[in-house]
Amino acid sequence: MNWLTKLQETFLEDNRYMWMLEGLGNTLLITLGALGIGVVIGALIAITKYFCEGNKKLRFFNWLCDLYTTVIRGIPVTVLLLVFFYIIFVSVKDGVPVAIIAFGINSGAYMAELIRSGINAVDKGQIEAARSLGLSKGQAMAKIIFPQAIKNILPAIGNECIALLKETSVAGYVAVADLTKGGDIIRSRTYSPFMPLIAVALIYLALVM
Repeated sequence: MNWLTKLQETFLEDNRYMWMLEGLGNTLLITLGALGIGVVIGALIAITKYFCEGNKKLRFFNWLCDLYTTVIRGIPVTVLLLVFFYIIFVSVKDGVPVAIIAFGINSGAYMAELIRSGINAVDKGQIEAARSLGLSKGQAMAKIIFPQAIKNILPAIGNECIALLKETSVAGYVAVADLTKGGDIIRSRTYSPFMPLIAVALIYLALVM
């Protein structure tokens, strides 16, 4: 039996390739949705910590942000996903939105530190110059600091997107038909692990590249 025949039997019979296509769609949807949530949460936390710096009245919010990043970064993403699906959103049967929220909240903790480092990398002289020109702290953040911070951390956000894409491979734990789950379903139907799992690996590699 040549490899073309094996390829046909693995993917074309019973339209098994559709498992891969559906899984690929769900993987991209979860990744992009979670990335959007992560960027929003990360930006809010980074900006909050910026305004809390040196302000004793806002110390509670600074502590709250530190608590969030510490807890979320300390819990494995698989465990976090299971907690969201089986405990917090136990009444939700569709795992895709739950996975988007869980991965987004996990990503937000890492994005917060990335964005905060980008803010801290902006030269303090620019901030002082903006304040001396009459800009408030908020205006200086919106017009001068934050745009430069985003420019500084774009490569790091790209790396976080790659890491997030690969992390979504555990979404099958909550019955999400992602790319990895699609390959595993084909493996269980054909009793042949090589082609479906290698195909999954190559697709992830292509997406990352």
